[in-house]
Amino acid sequence: MSTGSGAPYVTEPQRPGWPARLGPLVVPAGVVRLRPVRLRDGPEWSRLRLRDREYLERWEPEQPGSWRDRNGLAAWPSQWSGLRRLAKRGECFPFAITVDDEFAGQLTIGNVIRAALRSAWIGYWVSSTQAGGGVATAAVALATDHAFTAGGLHRLEATVRPENVASLAVLEKAGYRREGLFLRYLRVQGAWRDHLCYATTVEENGEGVVARLVGSGRAAWPDER
Repeated sequence: MSTGSGAPYVTEPQRPGWPARLGPLVVPAGVVRLRPVRLRDGPEWSRLRLRDREYLERWEPEQPGSWRDRNGLAAWPSQWSGLRRLAKRGECFPFAITVDDEFAGQLTIGNVIRAALRSAWIGYWVSSTQAGGGVATAAVALATDHAFTAGGLHRLEATVRPENVASLAVLEKAGYRREGLFLRYLRVQGAWRDHLCYATTVEENGEGVVARLVGSGRAAWPDER
């Protein structure tokens, strides 16, 4: 029997795991924390997004309007309010990533479905100046552990272009496994691009991603520096 038949999945009225503040976790780039996005993040969000257009645009799905229109300061209030509305409905966890208490990117757990599925996707971006410093890996680790504990989820998945070697490495270090290839999955920079699907479930998380990162020496608790 197809799992798509029968009663539809519905969003539960509760919102377990939100709002939340996660971390700190120490990596080479600094002290990483996750917190809910704020309206006052707008100026720094826009500054980083506009500066890092070349770094980010090649991986992100196409959307209406120019990059400047979508990422200028005036665009942030509607994006923030949309994320806040979804979070209030229990459909996403919209985090800001901070490094040494400075805004450095975003991580969103989205399309949260409860009922029998208890699944969501995870997506993230980090400032180009923080690339290679362990920030994205720490953020994904913190969010994954939270999703599988306080968040009450069973499965997380992420889709990444095969050419995005850095993002694939982040997911692999966080314990996500490759499940398959989605052909012509999203339109990016004028063409339909293939994406790899990576996923993990609560049964695979064991002691937690953060604990594994600390145990491997890739991260540390603040008092261990």
